[in-house]
Amino acid sequence: MRDKHEKQIRRLTVDIDHLDAAIRLFDGTADHKSPAEYVTKHKAKKGTVTRFVLKTLREAERPLTSREITFAWCEDRGLVADDETYAVLRKRIGATIRSCFLRGLIEDRGWSDDHGESGPYKLWVMVGK
Repeated sequence: MRDKHEKQIRRLTVDIDHLDAAIRLFDGTADHKSPAEYVTKHKAKKGTVTRFVLKTLREAERPLTSREITFAWCEDRGLVADDETYAVLRKRIGATIRSCFLRGLIEDRGWSDDHGESGPYKLWVMVGK
């Protein structure tokens, strides 16, 4: 039952994001919500981000960056994030990665080589992988 409701919430979130994007397409001056409001509105339940980060790293075939994990988070949640919202989400993922690192659950594997102008990024893996 709970899964059904969570899927419905995810579907509604995607629909709202699409409506917001369509409104901005036709009216660039439309009132735009701040990233803080957006992130608060789509707040994850306690422990959800940690579980997601650990699951993603556990299933990964290679070390991942915080950027890649953030893209995976947005895709998994069905979020269409603008640059400001993405930056806030990436900070949340980064804080979770740091927490997992300090708890000894994950370790870094150096720096990325194939990064854009914002890189390089640290590479992360599960301990012992």
